[in-house]
Amino acid sequence: MMATGDEVVSVDIPMTFKKRGGRKVIVLPDGTHGNPLPMATIDNTMIKAVARAFRWQKLLENGTYGCQDEIAKAERIGPSFVSRVIRLALLAPDIVEAILAGRQPAHLTLRDLMQPFPVEWAGQRVQLGIAGRA
Repeated sequence: MMATGDEVVSVDIPMTFKKRGGRKVIVLPDGTHGNPLPMATIDNTMIKAVARAFRWQKLLENGTYGCQDEIAKAERIGPSFVSRVIRLALLAPDIVEAILAGRQPAHLTLRDLMQPFPVEWAGQRVQLGIAGRA
C-alpha cells in the first residue's frame, strides 16, 4: 500500500541517547545498545580519570606530595575532586583493564565511577555491573 502525499506515518521508538567517550550511542529501554554486537567503546574521559588516580596515588606513595590537598593546589583543582578521583586507584584490576580496553558495560559512565563504591573488589563488580574473572 502506497502513501499519498496527504498521509503521515508516525513511528514511536522508545530509546535514549547517551554520550560515551565523546560519542552518542542509542540506548534501548532494556539498557542495551541499539547495535546488537557493540564494538569496544574506549571512553577517553574514564581512562584519563583512572590514569590520574594511579599517577596521584604514586605521587603520594613516593613522597612527592604529602597529602591530597597538596595535589589539588599543584593541579589547581578542588580537593574534593582529587579525593573522588584518587579512589579510582582502588578499583579491582580487572575493572581497570575492562575500562582501558573499552569492555566496560555500556551503561557505565565516569559519573557512575565518581560515586562511592565498595572497597572490596567483589562488591565493586556487582555495583558497576562488571563480571569478575573466572
